[in-house]
Amino acid sequence: MATGENEIRVEKPATALRRGWTTGACATAATRAALTALLTGEFPDPVQITLPKGETPSFALARETLAKDRAMAGIVKDAGDDPDVTHGALVMARVRRLPDGAGIVFKAGAGVGTVTKAGLPVPPGEAAINPVPRRMMIEVVTDLCAAHAIAPDIGIEIAIENGAELALRTWNPRLGIIGGLSVLGTTGVVHPYSCAAWIHSIHRGIDVARAEGLPHVLGATGSTSEKTAQGIYGLPDIACLDMGDFAGGLLKYLRVHPVPRLTIAGGFAKLTKLAQGALDLHSGRSQVDMTWLAAQVEALGATAEMKQRILSANTALEVLELTQDRDFDLPMKIAGQARAVALETLRGAPVDVDVMVTDRAGKLLAHAR
Repeated sequence: MATGENEIRVEKPATALRRGWTTGACATAATRAALTALLTGEFPDPVQITLPKGETPSFALARETLAKDRAMAGIVKDAGDDPDVTHGALVMARVRRLPDGAGIVFKAGAGVGTVTKAGLPVPPGEAAINPVPRRMMIEVVTDLCAAHAIAPDIGIEIAIENGAELALRTWNPRLGIIGGLSVLGTTGVVHPYSCAAWIHSIHRGIDVARAEGLPHVLGATGSTSEKTAQGIYGLPDIACLDMGDFAGGLLKYLRVHPVPRLTIAGGFAKLTKLAQGALDLHSGRSQVDMTWLAAQVEALGATAEMKQRILSANTALEVLELTQDRDFDLPMKIAGQARAVALETLRGAPVDVDVMVTDRAGKLLAHAR
């Protein structure tokens, strides 16, 4: 979930961070345990799987049931030190034999979503289980069935306890994934505070917008500015890309996969960093340059005294407050500069860009277009 201008940011701790396992890895391990029990009568606990890069982690079973024609195993997801909404969730796999020739069939159980819109890696109507986790589970089923000399005609139902509630804290509703969470993962490993997952979500949001034929998308630094811009343009939720700090991730993907119109909205401080040329707006990776900001104010006609006060300011908000009652329009200057950086990053891609600067209450301060 994005950190908005009015929300508390969780900063990366200074100590070493512990890795975790993706939902896809947990689902794969649960599938192996359940199918092993269905074929042998015994659950392996812990159960070991092989990840795409060759790692072989083991998972303890949190739940297991075995009947004549089906079996279920559950694993509690450990996301390590990553602030993942699915950390601690119970991921369950139910497996059963299918008629000859049915193949391997995936189904969304309780708490796993169903795809309803085009543009995602899985087509509409399918369980929201991404390609890599599917491939991992198919390999497990194929290997186990071959070892027991049976055809791999197996139904796999993945469920996540409380997944429907947890999904409301993710991008899934906007992406048209209804009913629960997605089963994700490309390596099986969760790297704490990784930017990759967030940028991946931005890219999938653009894919969905393009597949829906949307002419206009919105990238906002947080929930306050998003609400303001969305209200002004009357944009649907699926047009709102949770850009957060990753302006570069948004713009570079649009460079190759353009949408006709892009609105960027954000608070004064975040967009000042974009105006300076920063494409990662996180407080730990870019800072407002008071010397640069003072030069912008000077170019607008500020006095030497005002310039000095800006150089001595502690925050961008303080600078904004110092200049709000003056004859010059600093937010408009920032909006224009931020738009110029966005256009430069797009490198001539057919995307029309406008930029909105808002205050902490969501009031529109400037609009460059």
